[in-house]
Amino acid sequence: MSGGTKARGRRPGGGDTRGTVLAAARAEFAAHGYQKASMRAIARGAGVDAALLHHYFGSKDRLFAAALEFPVDPRALVEDVFAGDPATTGERLAAFVLGLWEQPEVRDRLLALVRTAAASEEVAALMRGFMVTELVARVAGQLDADQPELRVELVMSQIVGLAMARYVIAVEPLASAPPEVLAPMLGRTLQGYLTG
Repeated sequence: MSGGTKARGRRPGGGDTRGTVLAAARAEFAAHGYQKASMRAIARGAGVDAALLHHYFGSKDRLFAAALEFPVDPRALVEDVFAGDPATTGERLAAFVLGLWEQPEVRDRLLALVRTAAASEEVAALMRGFMVTELVARVAGQLDADQPELRVELVMSQIVGLAMARYVIAVEPLASAPPEVLAPMLGRTLQGYLTG
């Protein structure tokens, strides 16, 4: 290539391409919401080939999770929680959730998301779209009960309420109760929502 002629075409991977893709993804999700954002549009915004997004992230839900630094892979949650006796799913879910929140680096990211979603309708809408499409639908598909989506959303309301009371407001004795004490109690409530 000679004297000032610029290369044409898509930028290959490398350098801070991942960071550029994440920035483009945040902009696309913010502009169009989770459901309407497309991998192709994100690739265009980042100046890369769409195949590179699939190479780095695999799928739109994983790209979204990375862009918003969402620390939970919905697929892993469903696989971990629903692999076992259906009668104890609630307790496994409670243990999974408490296990996440008890990790300081994960807790910091979850708290940032909860606080941002509470203060910003734009972020709340993004989270809602992601949760409904990727989490509620996945979990509801595992349930053999009437109104599965409503049941999953009740479970989510319980988990968000616990997070607010334990980790944001720090209500005692809930804030200092050991996770192994909370998991069975919370698990019974979640089980009731899932199968009761």
